[in-house]
Amino acid sequence: MVIDVTEQTFEAEVIERSKNVPVVVDFWAEWCGPCRQLTPLLERGVNARDGQVVLAKLDTDANPRLSAAFRIQGIPAVKAFKDGRVVSEFVGAQPPQRVEAFLDALVPSEAEGLVEAGDEASLRRAIELEPARADARLKLARLLRERGADDEALEILGAAAGNFAAEGLAARIRLEKTGEPDLSEAFVALDRGDRQAALDALLAAFPSADGATDDLRRIVVGILDELGVDDPLAREYRRKLAAALY
Repeated sequence: MVIDVTEQTFEAEVIERSKNVPVVVDFWAEWCGPCRQLTPLLERGVNARDGQVVLAKLDTDANPRLSAAFRIQGIPAVKAFKDGRVVSEFVGAQPPQRVEAFLDALVPSEAEGLVEAGDEASLRRAIELEPARADARLKLARLLRERGADDEALEILGAAAGNFAAEGLAARIRLEKTGEPDLSEAFVALDRGDRQAALDALLAAFPSADGATDDLRRIVVGILDELGVDDPLAREYRRKLAAALY
C-alpha cells in the first residue's frame, strides 16, 4: 500500500496506522534526483509485501513543518515507524538490496507470526524455524506445564538459558515437583494475576527455603523481568529481594 501524506494527515496515516502495521515514510521533493531513484524501489518493495508494510510519501517542500520536526537535513530521507515511533531510518539513495533488507527487518518473520498465534503446533514450528526463540519456548512450556507435562516443559526451557522468565518458570516447575517449600499460596496469587501478593509470599519463604533459595530467587527475578525495568512494583521488589538475599 502506497499513500501520500501531508501535515494534516500525518498523525492518522502514519503515527496511528503504525500501531497496527509498520509505516515507512519517504521524505522527498520534486527537484531531488536521488529521490526519483529511491522512491520506485520503495514502492516495489512495499507492494511486494502485500499489506505487511505501508509506504507514506511526504513532499518536504509542501510540508516544511514536518520536515523541521523530524530534522530532515538531506533527502531522500526514509524513516520507519512502529507503534507510533521511529524504529529505523536511512538518508540518501540506496542500492536495491539495502532497501530490501530495510523492509525485511520491519516485517514479522514466519516464526514471529507463529509465536503470536500461540497454539502448541505453532509454537513447536516456531522453535523448529528459530531454535533460539525464548518467547516461543516460554509459551510452549507454559502450555505443557498446564497439562502436566513437566519434564518436557523443563527440557524445552533448558534451551532458553539466560531468559529470566524462562528460568523462573523452570524453577517453579522444579519446586512444584518437590513441594518444598510450600509455595502454593504464592503460585495461586501469581496465577490470578496478583503479582504483589505472589512476590510477598515468595520473599516470606526465603528464611526457610534451605536448598531452594536459588530457585526461589529465579522465580522472583522472572516475575520482575516480566514487569519491566521501569515498573514501580519491580523497582520496589528488587530492593526487597536484595534485602532477603543479603
